[in-house]
Amino acid sequence: MREASTGLLVELDPDSNVTDLLLEQYAEDPVRALYARKGPNGWTDVPARQFVEQARSLAKGLIAGGIVPGDTVAVMSATRYEWTVVDFAIWFAGGVTVPIYETSSASQVEWILHDSGARRVFVEDQAKADLVQGVLDSSALLAERVLGVVRMDFDGAAPNLASLAAAGTGVTDAELERQRSAAGLDDVASLVYTSGTTGRPKGCEITHGNFALVAKNIVLFLPEILLNPSNRTLMFLPLAHVLARAVQVVCLAAGTTLGHTGSAKELLEDLGTFKPTFLLVVPRIFEKVYAGASHKAAEAGKGKLFDAAATTAVEYSRALDAESRGEGRGPGLLLRARHGLFDRVFYPRLRQAFGGQLGYTVSGASPLSANDAHFFRGAGIPVLEGYGLTETTAPCTANTPSLTKVGTVGIPIPGTTIRIADDGEILVKGIGVFKGYHANETANAEAFTDGFFRTGDLGALDEDGFLTITGRKKDLLVTAGGKNVAPGPMEEKIREHQLVAQAVVVGDGRPFVSALINLDPEGLENWCAAQRIPVMGAAEAASSELVREALQAAVDDANRLVSKAESIRSFVVLDADFTVESGHLTPSLKLKRAAVVRDYEEHINRIYG
Repeated sequence: MREASTGLLVELDPDSNVTDLLLEQYAEDPVRALYARKGPNGWTDVPARQFVEQARSLAKGLIAGGIVPGDTVAVMSATRYEWTVVDFAIWFAGGVTVPIYETSSASQVEWILHDSGARRVFVEDQAKADLVQGVLDSSALLAERVLGVVRMDFDGAAPNLASLAAAGTGVTDAELERQRSAAGLDDVASLVYTSGTTGRPKGCEITHGNFALVAKNIVLFLPEILLNPSNRTLMFLPLAHVLARAVQVVCLAAGTTLGHTGSAKELLEDLGTFKPTFLLVVPRIFEKVYAGASHKAAEAGKGKLFDAAATTAVEYSRALDAESRGEGRGPGLLLRARHGLFDRVFYPRLRQAFGGQLGYTVSGASPLSANDAHFFRGAGIPVLEGYGLTETTAPCTANTPSLTKVGTVGIPIPGTTIRIADDGEILVKGIGVFKGYHANETANAEAFTDGFFRTGDLGALDEDGFLTITGRKKDLLVTAGGKNVAPGPMEEKIREHQLVAQAVVVGDGRPFVSALINLDPEGLENWCAAQRIPVMGAAEAASSELVREALQAAVDDANRLVSKAESIRSFVVLDADFTVESGHLTPSLKLKRAAVVRDYEEHINRIYG
């Protein structure tokens, strides 16, 4: 199949915008808990009435400060409740939100503020205020710009949210409504900058229609997950990422109670107290939970039991998947019996790590190992993998509870068409596809063909319209012998190993394929404990023969996916980690391949002599 489509389920008034979704919820039930805030005494519900009042008062402050419809306003903060309030305040004032990752460097902040033309900047705390002010004071690009910097708190000295709200008391409700309703579905709601894996970030013009139409249609596309009055979910991905923002609007359209946690260290604790019914997760979280459960079992002398439970979960899920594909009869009696036993004595502990109330998880942002998907599904935590980009307002395909094929990223969401080009590139047309790159006609000309957005990803559609991602067009390696190699599947397979944090397959223009591997510190500690050897540091482990032997087994597993000409012949173990701070991962934990290849060129050259 070369093209697959799903019809639109909901249409919206072209004169409406995202704020109308909030006002609909408010009108339907003013006391519905749309959000929940974490405080010293636990979680406190925020009813629709309170949220609307806060957004309106801040919007009036923005209007009093001179913001007019179409003006851009930047937000630099970790994920938190105030981020969401400010986002809606900007929209109520008729503005355009410009997210900036809280981990961004001064040069990145300077570029985004300059390119977007931001009039004001909301920042998480005083440290971020100082960073932004330092950029403003030293930047030639911003020398003529007057930008107000507002801290996102209600205590302390002005300017902050309290002083902003106080400044707007003279703005009338009529003036607020005029600016709130100025934007329609075709108008830009947010300038979301790409993470810059392939160069300087580009501003993606995401419209009100992109957010609102995707949200309304996803709710009906996933009714088993979203149409439940007691739904709760916890958002921990960066709200500067379009996936988190899009899901947040989906939750609003569904009336789901949404909590925020901005710290990965607090995530497991927050899951336990918040008890979400569904969760948006990136693959790294699944990997961490799996590794932690395996380690705890080994410490308790139940390592073999865990392995048996894990094997059973994977086999059970694979049998279910084969049945849904028409390729099998589902789990047999013996497998059902084993699964039933572990479902009473083992899997509940794993489910408890997610709060114990989780019905579904949705995996996005980067590829998920099929083995991990089967393991968690078999353990009673169904994983629905989807696919999308910043330019498609995140989801453009997804698996659903009733239409799932593990290893694929699902079928097109409503109002979306997926086409596979002659060279295998995935093309997208539909309700989520952005308006274009801000002030970048050259990039826009390259981005579209025949009305379809060119994703740069490679994939295939099966006879049922399910999409499988096979690689990234720009990541394809061509060896000196002319062999095309897609590194993604091999990297994912290697990353399944407990020891591995990241794997980068290289070999473009080289005589053979090789890999750079760095170690997961927690995984290394757990592995050493399981081997009953002293814990090693990264540098010692990088030169350890025992570690190399274990990693060679992982590489051998990856090589079984490809032909001999595409197989990894050699690898180097690095004694450094790839992080957001090091510049090798994006804030959504995607690998910056070009940065890794550039910074570790010396290691690569040594491989090839």
